[in-house]
Amino acid sequence: MTGDPILLEIVEGTLASVEREVEEAIARTARSPMIRDAHDFRAGIHDRRLRKLTGRSYSALVQPIARDFPPAQMRPGDVFFHNDVYLSEGGIGHLPDLCVTVPVFHDGEVVAFVQAFGHHDDIGGAVPGSMPSHARSAFEEGLMVPPIKLWDQGVPNEAALRIMTRNSRMPDSLAGDLDAECSACLMGARRLGELFARYGRAAVETCFDAVIDRTTETFRRELLAKIPDGTFVWEDYAEHDGVDPPRLHAQRITLTVDKAADVPLVIDFTGTSPQAKGPINHAGDYAGGVFLKKWLAPVLRNLADSPERAAELDVNEGVVPLIEMRFPGKGTLLTPVFPAPTNARTFVILRLLGVLAGVLAKATGGRMPADQETIRYTGVYGEDDRGPYLMREVLGGGSGGRPYADGEDTIHVVPDSRNIPAEFAEARWPFIVERLGLAVDSGGPGEHRGGLGYDKHLRMLRDARYMSIADRSILSCWGVNGGRAGRPFRVDIDGEEMEGLVDAHPVRAGQVIRIRTTGGGGWGDPLDRATSRVADDVRDGKVSAQGALDDYGVVLDDGTPDEAATAALRAHLRAERAPTPFFDRGPGYTELSGGRPSADVDFLDDEAPG
Repeated sequence: MTGDPILLEIVEGTLASVEREVEEAIARTARSPMIRDAHDFRAGIHDRRLRKLTGRSYSALVQPIARDFPPAQMRPGDVFFHNDVYLSEGGIGHLPDLCVTVPVFHDGEVVAFVQAFGHHDDIGGAVPGSMPSHARSAFEEGLMVPPIKLWDQGVPNEAALRIMTRNSRMPDSLAGDLDAECSACLMGARRLGELFARYGRAAVETCFDAVIDRTTETFRRELLAKIPDGTFVWEDYAEHDGVDPPRLHAQRITLTVDKAADVPLVIDFTGTSPQAKGPINHAGDYAGGVFLKKWLAPVLRNLADSPERAAELDVNEGVVPLIEMRFPGKGTLLTPVFPAPTNARTFVILRLLGVLAGVLAKATGGRMPADQETIRYTGVYGEDDRGPYLMREVLGGGSGGRPYADGEDTIHVVPDSRNIPAEFAEARWPFIVERLGLAVDSGGPGEHRGGLGYDKHLRMLRDARYMSIADRSILSCWGVNGGRAGRPFRVDIDGEEMEGLVDAHPVRAGQVIRIRTTGGGGWGDPLDRATSRVADDVRDGKVSAQGALDDYGVVLDDGTPDEAATAALRAHLRAERAPTPFFDRGPGYTELSGGRPSADVDFLDDEAPG
């Protein structure tokens, strides 16, 4: 699609600017810590053909709104809302994710959409926070709202707002957050309307086409060209679902690559485990899997020529024509049947990022990062002098070691999200943050070490209840190309170890909750890591002296490597150890699989563990 290159730059810059303005407005005016401080929300801009135009972050879908409310019937000032997982066409994963959509008008017709969705404090359900870890049904998880018109030509639907806030344990925060999101999206719609008014619909829409087409061609030329044609298989696992005992819940990808085909990548999820009784299911098999295409496509950027180039590549609707999704029949983790619960669907949807990275690592001989951290929600709730409170935090962990560098420490998979500042937390909730630092030795050993997780200690000042929705408490982030697995998620309360899924464990005043999040997997043989880098890690407090000896074969003398002793020890370790697997899953996998072989063997469907 051709057009004025200068106008194309203006339009593309305006889209990015408006998206960022919408997110900044929400962050500055929302009320809940999850939205305002942790930044667990996203904005997106879509054209009238429902295509996502911006690529700075992922967003939900406009398809369910256009399905239930024809754009020809929309009017300026309308605001649409939904959070129903099964009526969201795959764009909403669990009920706390509330989505606001505002149409953009030019000459009386809808020409685009501005959308925001975020994770809110509470939308009802069986437990505070609307994420019951032992739920067996969506009806236990909170209020389900199908697509509705929340504002009608600038007039809020007070009845709907009253119903939603009545169902929330945090009604003021919910009302404030919704007002912030609606106002921000309306502002974004006005800004986009100005773009159309200035340059005209035909010229702007030509630029929209060019933005999307450029992404398609860039991904095809720069990234897909680096994957050999063929078929490759990899699978990974969620370790528990909150209802059944811990076991392997498989998510499998069979990747078929044919660069000469119109659709060069086929992602087949056949072999994924049956839907779980508990809430780890993700309803992804809607609208042709278009949400999952855009969700998974950022993994491909790891194939770019440099990390700097990878950072330049947007993921918008242009990736969709390059990928075909093939789902198994109804009744699996990715094709659950209503009312299967979904509030912990992060166990599946985030694991899929690693599964795609794993299958690409197999295809490219290890030219991908090792496995990364996964999201987890930890928190406490109870009452203080101001009444009921809920503190819930999304803590990240370490990313995987890369072919060219170590993994990053304490990253967050959700773009731009962050931990809650200690000063703010202590002023708002009845506990003291006694420690917030790096979890020593948590990163998987490797020539390029896995990133480290958090080490956070909370001392409670009042009796409370601890809650957790966390994966990777048994299984570790796997290492690649000889790298070793990272350390799993751990929480203990005065020495009593917690499970990953907890709804209401009592914590007494004075007790300390110690949280240690996951480390990323290592990349490459740890015995190939430069001794000076290991010594630097020890001095920086990232690796212990014992870890340097055990994991890297580095003998330190007053903090300095003893090169002769290290060389002798490394030679001995190389001679004595068993062959290093391409993928290292860590001891948790052996524990759950009963010692069966790892999935770097291409299982037949009836041979897969779990």
